[in-house]
Amino acid sequence: MITIYTTGGTFDKIYFDAKSEFSVGEPQAQPILEQAGVNISYQIESLLRKDSLDMDEADRLMIREKVAACSNQRIIIIHGTDGMVATAKYLSQKDLRNKIIVFVGAMQPARMRKSDAPFNLGFAIASVQLLEPGIFIAMNGQVFQHDKVVKDVVASQFKPLT
Repeated sequence: MITIYTTGGTFDKIYFDAKSEFSVGEPQAQPILEQAGVNISYQIESLLRKDSLDMDEADRLMIREKVAACSNQRIIIIHGTDGMVATAKYLSQKDLRNKIIVFVGAMQPARMRKSDAPFNLGFAIASVQLLEPGIFIAMNGQVFQHDKVVKDVVASQFKPLT
C-alpha cells in the first residue's frame, strides 16, 4: 500500500487569468492515477491546499507528524516545488528510517495540457516501490536524496547540489 499525501502547490493550481492569479484546487492525483490505469494499492489524503511559498513551520510539523503516524512504509508527498526541499529537510529531523518518502511536484499545473504532473507522479509511484528507506525528491526523471538537490528556478528543474 502506498499513501499519497497532497499539499497543494503548482500540481493542483487553477489559474484564472493571464496575470497569474490562482487558487489551489482539488487534488489531481486520483484522476491522473485512474486515467493511467494504475492498479497498485494506494490511498490519497489531502493535508493542505497551499502554495509551498505560503507554508510555515506549523504546516511542516503537521506533515511530519502525519508521515510519522502513517502505518504504510511507502509514502508520496505531492508538494509545491519552491518549498519541497525545506519540507523534506524538516521531515529528516524525525526518526523515519523505516519509511520510503518521495516528494514530487510539477512545474505546470496538472490541469494544463502540457503539464509534467502526470509523468512526475508516475515516476514517483515507481520510485517509492524501488527505493530503500529514506527521503527523496523525484522530479525531472531523476531521484535525488533530499539533502543533495536544489531547484534551479531559471532552468525550471531540479539539479544535484554541487
